[in-house]
Amino acid sequence: MKLELDLQLASTAPDVPTEAQFARWAELALAPYRSEAELTIRLVDSNESQQLNGQYRGKDKATNVLSFPFQCPPGLSLPLLGDLVICSQVVAEEANQQGKTAEAHWAHMVIHGCLHLLGFDHIKEDEAEQMEQLEIALLAELGFTNPYLTDAE
Repeated sequence: MKLELDLQLASTAPDVPTEAQFARWAELALAPYRSEAELTIRLVDSNESQQLNGQYRGKDKATNVLSFPFQCPPGLSLPLLGDLVICSQVVAEEANQQGKTAEAHWAHMVIHGCLHLLGFDHIKEDEAEQMEQLEIALLAELGFTNPYLTDAE
């Protein structure tokens, strides 16, 4: 699969992956569905994440990943998939709280976001189950454990 990745670093945080890692994770998620794709991943701080989450989802808080799919005009065929906006601070905090490595959680956020860009969702229970199973399988290919397991399970 051919991926053109535009990585935008609007925020810095510890343990931010390399561009090669972001590309590897995105390609893994997209390859079964696309032969080529153009994707922007923008790393932001909590303030920008909160502003975008409020504007587009009506939620007044920072969030881990936001997905903005590109809506191609009728009659055009472009490889442009869309944008992922990932909040570095939220990802770092969640990885720590959930007892995961930063790398595993970053990979999960990229894969999760890419699946949203492809049209997968988790609003309905059956759709959530399908999306989670895909994420679990893709993360397993990378050597990461099931991100939905808790210490109690």
